[in-house]
Amino acid sequence: MKIHEYQAKKIFANFGMPVQDGYVFENIEEAESTIRRVQKDFNTEDVVVKAQIHAGGRGKGGGVKYSPNFDKAIQNAKNILGMNLVTHQTGERGQLVRKVYVTEAFDIAEEYYAAITLDRGKGMDVFMISSEGGVEIEKVARETPEKIVKVWIDPLLGMKSFQARKLAYGLDLSGDAFKTAMKIFMQMYHAYQSIDATIVEVNPLILTTDGRVVVLDAKVNLDDNALFRHKDISDMRDFDEEDPMEVEARKFNLNYIKLDGNVGCMVNGAGLAMATMDIIKLAGGEPANFLDVGGSASAETVKNGFRIILSDENVKAVLINIFGGIVRCDRVANGVVQAVKELGLKVPVVVRLEGTNAREAQDILAKSGVDIIPAIGMKDAAQKVVNASLGN
Repeated sequence: MKIHEYQAKKIFANFGMPVQDGYVFENIEEAESTIRRVQKDFNTEDVVVKAQIHAGGRGKGGGVKYSPNFDKAIQNAKNILGMNLVTHQTGERGQLVRKVYVTEAFDIAEEYYAAITLDRGKGMDVFMISSEGGVEIEKVARETPEKIVKVWIDPLLGMKSFQARKLAYGLDLSGDAFKTAMKIFMQMYHAYQSIDATIVEVNPLILTTDGRVVVLDAKVNLDDNALFRHKDISDMRDFDEEDPMEVEARKFNLNYIKLDGNVGCMVNGAGLAMATMDIIKLAGGEPANFLDVGGSASAETVKNGFRIILSDENVKAVLINIFGGIVRCDRVANGVVQAVKELGLKVPVVVRLEGTNAREAQDILAKSGVDIIPAIGMKDAAQKVVNASLGN
């Protein structure tokens, strides 16, 4: 699960980290009072107006504006709220800005980068910092990798002070700024572990002209499987920022991710789903989604899966690829027949069923009277569904 910058900063502040603070508004009628409140509470004339969407690159896209006075802040607020913000992470479609964050402003001397995530290869958490903040870390890694400092942390032992010290040295800090950075790094890792995050990122972490170290921007992604332990954070979920089809799929315990192709996929098991998408690509097609119906695919599950897939107008054909181990192929076949009849499908459906009760499933499909294209093997299924998507 992703959350907004202002929400991530609330979490960081609760762990004692110094953050650039402010207030959020969602209606333009609230803009004036919000800006006035920030100016009063933080004793500042200049503020920063920030679009809140679940994507990076907001500044380059025009979604973050420094405002030296109230009039400029109002102008920027009106321009940003409701804009379709296009960044390198949103793609060409962009994302509608429904929330705006007005914050205090700082005089910045230096910008840094800091992030924590899991290094699956080492089986440890990796804490990365760089003296090149405010830019994409991928670009730094590609062009100046020597400017990235990493420490690996055993999650069972936690972060130690010598590791935080190494990171602070990597930013060439000294004096009080060095001590503050060390403290921030320790608190940041504590937050990462405590909230079951998959990534926490500060970009940039800044050094102000008066020597303070402050979190200027924050990103937190959380493990969906651990949200039951964090109801307060789970309540932060912004469904407006998520694909509505993915939201709907979660209601039925379906793992669905929308893609840009035109071949709908319904598969049981994540590994088989990935292989199915690969072979569709190999056959010259483009998958429209990832959909794992899990190991207990029932008639109702299949029907719900069809509804989700066909809510995407780009889908021109559907491939059902089931390997029956725990799940019985005849149950899936009954679900397919029931769904096709009830939903009145108008796109070609290719079905490949292998495993437990596969022969019974083939008999059910053959005698159903519905227009279904049977396939033998994945290669045959992929070629048939790609041809069907092209109208062949």
